Order: sequence, then structure tokens, then C-alpha cells
Amino acid sequence: MSGQPHEDTDNHDTHDRNQDRDTDRDTDPRPATPRRLLLTTAALAPVLAGIGTAPARAQSPGPAPDPTKGGGHQHEPIQPMTTTAADWKRVAQALGRPGSMAGDKAYHTRFPRGDLDVVSYGVPVSTGLALGSHVAFVRYADGNVLVMGDLTVTEGELQEVTDVLQAHGIEQTALHKHLLAHSPEVWWTHVHAHGRDPVAIARGLRAALDRTASPPAEPTPRPGPIDLDTDGIDAALGMKGSNDGGVYKATFARREVIIEGGMALPRGLGAISAFIFQPLGGGKAALNGDVVLVAEEVQNAIKILRAGGIGLVELHNHGLRDEPRLFFIHLWAVGDAVELAKALRKAVDATNVVAVLRERGTS
Repeated sequence: MSGQPHEDTDNHDTHDRNQDRDTDRDTDPRPATPRRLLLTTAALAPVLAGIGTAPARAQSPGPAPDPTKGGGHQHEPIQPMTTTAADWKRVAQALGRPGSMAGDKAYHTRFPRGDLDVVSYGVPVSTGLALGSHVAFVRYADGNVLVMGDLTVTEGELQEVTDVLQAHGIEQTALHKHLLAHSPEVWWTHVHAHGRDPVAIARGLRAALDRTASPPAEPTPRPGPIDLDTDGIDAALGMKGSNDGGVYKATFARREVIIEGGMALPRGLGAISAFIFQPLGGGKAALNGDVVLVAEEVQNAIKILRAGGIGLVELHNHGLRDEPRLFFIHLWAVGDAVELAKALRKAVDATNVVAVLRERGTS
């Protein structure tokens, strides 16, 4: 349709209605219907066909969406602002521990679950491999703050933590596990909040964490050497990993700008593939982490991971409103660390990610 009215349509419709009325008077024994109320199906057809099309005619189709900018938004996403750790001093006080900047936009705080002694398939799971909560705060140009994170809770803590989060208006966007066949049972719940008062959000998170046995903040010890062929892992993955508290980590971020509820996420927040190697001796490692994908990449990545002997733990979303829609495959394996890295590299190459120098707090 051109969107312009057709003047001759009304004349034809009037002629059709007159013919219908003449026919009705000759054949219908019912009392005559007042003219102003009589509309036949033929007369209604062009009216019904046009319902809902006016707004579309009034809009310009515009340029095709740019896939590198998060999809077909009619409005530009709100951009994150540069901040420093000093800008988040009151948040740190509310959370009860200091955090650090992950880049120049996200303020990140960790809550290691050093109180947990978890075993998966006979492997004692270190805190750095899988057992830690974390939250990140980002300020935006419109004055609002976005908070995203992941809380590690035992099965006995889960329901009360959920109730506290909900009471403080903090959303839960995922509930799942990172480990297979582990004891005691541990769950991970992703959290999301948005508002103008980051301190109030921090207090809500602190109230939820206080329902867990998460230990108080402790000084981070300087990591010692890792008993792994880290050069071999780096060569296999094509990037430089880092020693993070006795485990070796490699991180890849999605190339797209990810939009969450109209807000552009800083790179490395909520859209990364993270691979964590815990040394087991003799060049072997326990591997934990996840791969971030869009829908079209999922099935191929599953095949690649399984062909490399890597086990699947979960396939799910971490967010509710992300664009493009992101999926995460959590994984687990035990074996030669370099061989595992080679298998991971094939999965990395099948996704639209770029290697990043890991900074504390980007997981």
C-alpha cells in the first residue's frame, strides 16, 4: 500500500452498498434496517483490511539495523559512564567490603565462598574454580545505575535468599548450577537491579548475602605459581590467561554491543566466555566455566565441546532482556590442560568473541 487515500474507492463502495440494499428489500422478509446502521461484508472489507496499518504508514522504514550495535533499536541505547573506585565508596560500605574497577565503567565486588567444601566427581572444587558470588555496578548517562551479578548459595540458603532479594526489588534472572554431581548441593542465582540509588541496591544485596554463610572479606593473598603448562594453554587458546588466586583463567568477550533493557553494557559485563583451570598435578586440570553464544551458534558449539570430551552442565540464559539474546553453556571436564584448551579453542572460533586481557571482576 502507498499510504495515500484512494478517492475512487469511496464511490465504488457507495455503489456496492446501494445494490446490497436493493437486494435486501426484495428478498429479506425481516423489517428494513435503518440505512445508517447497514454495513455489508463487502463494504467492511476495505475498512477491516486497513485496521492497524495507519501507524506503519506514518513511519519511515529507516536504515537496516546494525548488528554490531545490539539489534534493531529505534532509539540509541543509553551509554555507560566512566567512573572510579572512589565514586563507589558508599556502595563498598553498604556491601561490607571493597571492590575494584573492571575496566573504567564497571565496579565489581567478589564474595568468595571459602566456607564451602564441595566435591564434584571426586575432585575438591577450589573457591577460585567455581565457588564465589560477585556483583557489578555501572552508572549511566541518564543518572540510573545498573547492577548485575551471580550469587552462589547452598540449597538450604536458596529460598530465604530469594525472599530477601524479592523484598528489596532485586530481580532474579536465572537459577541453575555450574557443577555436575557435586556435594553439598550448590546453586547459582543471577541478579539484576536498576535504579537511581546504588546504595539502596547494595543494602538489599548485603541483606541477601547475610542469609548465607559467606565469610567476611579477607585480604587477597598473592597467588603462587600454578602447576600447569600455562604457555601451552595460552598457545592453544591464542591469548594470554592469568593467575587468579591459584587457578588459571582465560576470558573472551562478545564482539557485539549487548543491550540490556535499553542500556549498552560495558564490554566484559555479562557477555563473556570464561574458562578456569584448577591444577590437579601432572599437567592435569579440572575445567569449569561457560561459553556465551547467540542462538545460531548453540548447536555447533555443543557438538564441538562434546567432540573434545568436555561435559555439559547447563544451557540457559543469564538475562531476561538482553539483545541480541544470549545463551550460556556451562561446562566441566578433567584432563590434560593443554588438550582441553585445544578443544575449547574450536568452540571459541565458532563464536563471535574476542580475547580480552582478564581483569579482576570480569567473570
